[in-house]
Amino acid sequence: MKKWTALVSLFALFIGIQTYAQDNVIELQFERLISSIQPQKSIIERTASFENHSRLLNALRATNLDKVLNYKGEFTVFAPSNLAFEKLSEATIDKLFDPENRKALKAMLSYHIIADKLSASTILRAMCRGNGVAKFTTIQGEKITATMKGIDIVLTDKSGNSAVIVTADSNQSNGIIHEIDTVFVPETTF
Repeated sequence: MKKWTALVSLFALFIGIQTYAQDNVIELQFERLISSIQPQKSIIERTASFENHSRLLNALRATNLDKVLNYKGEFTVFAPSNLAFEKLSEATIDKLFDPENRKALKAMLSYHIIADKLSASTILRAMCRGNGVAKFTTIQGEKITATMKGIDIVLTDKSGNSAVIVTADSNQSNGIIHEIDTVFVPETTF
């Protein structure tokens, strides 16, 4: 009987150690998963890592908005890609990036930033509550209107310029980035 008691106790000890070790492995893997889900980069750091946003990054740096987008606050950036900037005429690009027009460039970029974290699902819910239309105030103080066209979320500024969100929900430590296909250039820029 003593042999069985010792053997059963040894087996129970072995199972306990095995279970404890597996729990620690599972906990460690869970911590790695959570840290990989939680973004570690700010909006500006992530924008710097996207090759297709180099013009946007240069514009943000020229206007010091890069410092704003490095804060811990919550922001939504409707980020025009380099292809979106290429839709603008060379004359418009030259005017925007002329050092004398920094104030106009900053005002234009401010139409692309909202001081709140708006995921695509948040925008869609707001449109549902607004009978297909949702309005959001940019840091410029103007409204951007969101609507649907087919399966696309379309954003329109007060001048009637519209852009489609082509890549949604790039979550960052201080907000979210949605890539858009057009640069908002308000009529009052120049």
